[in-house]
Amino acid sequence: MNRAEFDNQYRVNGVQHVAGVDEAGRGPLAGAVFAAAVILPPDFYMEEINDSKALTEKKREALFPIIQQEALAFCISRVEADVIDEINILNATMRAMREAVNGLSIVPDLLLVDGNIARDLPEPNLCVKKGDAKSQTIAAASILAKVARDRYCKEELAVAFPDYGFEKHKGYGSKAHCELIRKIGPCPVHRRSFLTKILQNGEAL
Repeated sequence: MNRAEFDNQYRVNGVQHVAGVDEAGRGPLAGAVFAAAVILPPDFYMEEINDSKALTEKKREALFPIIQQEALAFCISRVEADVIDEINILNATMRAMREAVNGLSIVPDLLLVDGNIARDLPEPNLCVKKGDAKSQTIAAASILAKVARDRYCKEELAVAFPDYGFEKHKGYGSKAHCELIRKIGPCPVHRRSFLTKILQNGEAL
């Protein structure tokens, strides 16, 4: 069963529009968490559309406009770092996913959500573990979310805060990034709730 066939098995009993939902950026120390929702045509299939983590940056960038062009509907949403600190990363991720779904120009008949949690998302929905490797719509959503977040890190964060190297590590806790945080302190887009272990020597959060 290919990834399009996986989605098509749910197009029964009046279910026509199946939306894949995925996120990017739950783990980084800085920046927003992104989510995307995508509805693809039932007869559309591209073998190259796969889990974004399994693709090179060049391939993800090439697929990004194709997915947007071929999709019946798509939406990308983000929730900022200060909100992540306020409501925690899980709730922020669910909010980003919910906003992405609600932003679709077509109301989906079913959501396929990557992972095992779909809290507060519109129903009916189905959680799919490792769904970005099984479902074409989830894989497409993972690519849109990942590319959008990487561009945000390079075009927004790296420009606004050039001392931190966001264009390289994308906010993740690389050794160089952690050393910079300890050396010059966090900037306004760092997730303060993620920095406790890094700033153990008493710097103010």
